[in-house]
Amino acid sequence: MNTSQPTVHKSLDHRYPYRSIRGRSDYLWPGEKRLAVYLGFNIEHFSFGEGLGANLGPVSKQPDVLNYMWRDYGNRVGVWRCLDLFDQLEMPTGTLINTALYDYCPEVIKAFVDRGDELIGHGHTNSQRQSDMSQEEELGLLKYCKEKIKKESDQDIKGWLSPWISESLDTPDLLAQLNYHYTLNWCNDDQPFLVKTRQAGPIWSIPYPQELNDIPMIIHRQMGADDFSQMIMDQFDEMLDQTRQANAPQSLVMGIALHPYIVGQPYRLRHLRRALQHIARHRQDIWLTTPGRICSHMQTLPPPL
Repeated sequence: MNTSQPTVHKSLDHRYPYRSIRGRSDYLWPGEKRLAVYLGFNIEHFSFGEGLGANLGPVSKQPDVLNYMWRDYGNRVGVWRCLDLFDQLEMPTGTLINTALYDYCPEVIKAFVDRGDELIGHGHTNSQRQSDMSQEEELGLLKYCKEKIKKESDQDIKGWLSPWISESLDTPDLLAQLNYHYTLNWCNDDQPFLVKTRQAGPIWSIPYPQELNDIPMIIHRQMGADDFSQMIMDQFDEMLDQTRQANAPQSLVMGIALHPYIVGQPYRLRHLRRALQHIARHRQDIWLTTPGRICSHMQTLPPPL
């Protein structure tokens, strides 16, 4: 007879309890809206000749000129094309930035600050993974980015998205310790929820998409720009319908994750414009917002059940 005990698996019970989307406490977004929509616009910088980076073609021995220059197109051209589109449609962004951009192209960050967009910490460079750092190094990174953005752009940032969505076991605790209010690292819900930390109180998890995201869809799954555009519209239409269910309406969050070196390519931008125009035509039915505003609104409500 086998009397061995089953292997104990690790879980996140110490961070948050399991809670079904059904039967949760109800609330509304500002303006009595049910669907909050935001653009998570990732402006990134990569080290030349070393480190990580998304790739268009086969990876070559460093310096990998092909893939580096493809990514650099986003900061020289694509970001400005996307900015024009966001201005035309009067859409705010949650602008996720590597602080290395302040040394490379500070005018890019300034353009988003000048239009009133929220800046969100996204590491110093996207050539490094946060999970490869010691606790001391990770704490230093989170502190440096917060202080750098405050110094250069006069924004006291509240949110964080790790480069490559890479965390250590201590990341939520370190974020709370440094007075970050929310993380975008977790994609496991359509509503914000509280994440427990060891000592500094909870922080919020604000839904951030890994499906509605141009890197995994267009680069890794090789989806066409027209299909990605249709995917955005289908997600929007379905989520709007979900918020209107007669028996149990819910307030939901829909994020769209974009990178200028991908959707800023002209033929992809044309399809992105079509998708965002579709959303803009429904602006009276939704809350067009940013992750920070979603977090701030949740902080005014009773703790969710």
